[in-house]
Amino acid sequence: MPGFFLIILTSLIGVAGDFFFKLANSAGRPTDWKWVAAGIVLYVLTVPSCFWALKYSKLSSFGVIYSLSQFLLLVVLGILYFHEKLNIYEMIGVIMAVASIFLLARFA
Repeated sequence: MPGFFLIILTSLIGVAGDFFFKLANSAGRPTDWKWVAAGIVLYVLTVPSCFWALKYSKLSSFGVIYSLSQFLLLVVLGILYFHEKLNIYEMIGVIMAVASIFLLARFA
């Protein structure tokens, strides 16, 4: 179980970096380089987190859980903070991603 939580932590750090990149490129403004720098720093911090997560998990599990958790966290961030809308196909994809994470956590 420590591997699963380290993967989620790594994903959270990466999503925080993506958040700052999105802020840096908000519509109607020139690129804000302080947010770009914050995003880069957070991306660099994912490296040691990945290293420790891989110590406790299989590479295949890491890749799938990392990708899906990042996907879900970015969807939530997009909806709640940036007020983005999902169409029906995107909603179905989100539901399937949630189901796959439960299956992976159950059988990992």
